[in-house]
Amino acid sequence: MSDEQGRVATGLLRDALQDLSNHFGTVSLTVAIGLLILFVADSFRVWYRLSHVPGPFWAAFSKAWMVRQSFKGRQPYAIQEANEKYGSLVRIGPNELATADPKLLRRMMAAHPIREGHVCDDSPKRRGSSSHLTIMGTGYNALRFEPGKDNLFSMSDDDAHTKLRNKMAAGYSGKENESLERTIDAHIARLIKLFETNYLSTDQEYHLVDFAQKIQYFTLDVISDLAFGQPFGYIEQDDDVFDFIKITRSFFPVTLVMANIPSLVSAALAVANKKVAERFASDAAVQPDMLGSFIRHALTQEEASRQSLLNVVAGSDTSATTIRLIMLSLLSNPVAYRKLQSEIDNGVKVGIISSPITDAEARKLRYLQATIQEGLRIKAPAADPLFKEVPKRGDYIDGKFILGGTQTGTSPCSIYHSKEIFGQDASLFLPDRWLNADPARVEAMSEVVGLVFSSGKYQCLATETL
Repeated sequence: MSDEQGRVATGLLRDALQDLSNHFGTVSLTVAIGLLILFVADSFRVWYRLSHVPGPFWAAFSKAWMVRQSFKGRQPYAIQEANEKYGSLVRIGPNELATADPKLLRRMMAAHPIREGHVCDDSPKRRGSSSHLTIMGTGYNALRFEPGKDNLFSMSDDDAHTKLRNKMAAGYSGKENESLERTIDAHIARLIKLFETNYLSTDQEYHLVDFAQKIQYFTLDVISDLAFGQPFGYIEQDDDVFDFIKITRSFFPVTLVMANIPSLVSAALAVANKKVAERFASDAAVQPDMLGSFIRHALTQEEASRQSLLNVVAGSDTSATTIRLIMLSLLSNPVAYRKLQSEIDNGVKVGIISSPITDAEARKLRYLQATIQEGLRIKAPAADPLFKEVPKRGDYIDGKFILGGTQTGTSPCSIYHSKEIFGQDASLFLPDRWLNADPARVEAMSEVVGLVFSSGKYQCLATETL
């Protein structure tokens, strides 16, 4: 380029910059308007996708509504309020729905896919659809304890899930896990001894006990013993081993904590891997417990480690939550407390309750069973939506066509506090509702409460042991 051409180019650039400077306000306004138009267009696109499903206004544009309710600790109740205001199916996020319909919940968890032409609801629009809500939502990826490695709960491949589930099922039954009831009895005895040794108050001295904390010690020891053949030692040490409870209380839910705190994952995995490796050693005897069943049914060492850790993480927290809520509900309801106490006292008196009480004996105590059912109902152990993804071809829900890829979850409080199913006093803890209702009503209520353990191919494997 010649000097003359260079001077011309420089002059043109200078003039252009000068012109831009003179009209900077106009250019900025044009850019701002353009960005605003793009933002509005994108917001409209997000809103329009599920605009035919009612719900909180801001939930249609971002997940801020769900996140805010979670941080306030009232997401399940907020979803219930949305159901009461907008109907059985509500929009709680840009791509998230929540249902209060137990029939839909069962269909979402169906063990078998719905075939072409099958009608799943009464909507005429449903005919000809073959889709079904059985694809795990993308949120389940966060429930992996190790990146890229699934456990039974996070696994989205149907065939792999069924195959692994079938291998594990026997370990949760009393047939192959002969020590199940005996192990639980032993830890109950240790818990009682802890109370009597360290926390028994006298006329001279009062000992305060955090029952909620000790119950979690109990469930962690029971489940770690069942999972690995040896307890972690919470009750024995009367302390928070590995600071597991301390750390998980700072976050929610516990499974997401495990997935997002590498140090906690590493510590827990190290314990699981060590104990499982001992049982997989060439000279180790196969024992009649859960891990022994996993080994007999050809789980690999890595699979056994992940599933055993899943038992501890998921099982201990939900079990402790249920026991705490039942005890709190009983202490808050003196009438129910006295009725249960009377049933137990009479059972001991006439000799139908041994010490320790057996599972078979406990299942014959009608008021105890009603109390357990009511406790599970009044506050579900897991209150998260647990989203499933609508398949690509879409599906009809409540007569509305829902596009593929939509995340559809449950509204636990709406389902388990349904006045239609449980009566006008559904928000109250009343075990007597199970004893006063006619058999058909009891069966209907039982089917709904059973959903706390999921259903079909997603049903909790430990359900039969509870």
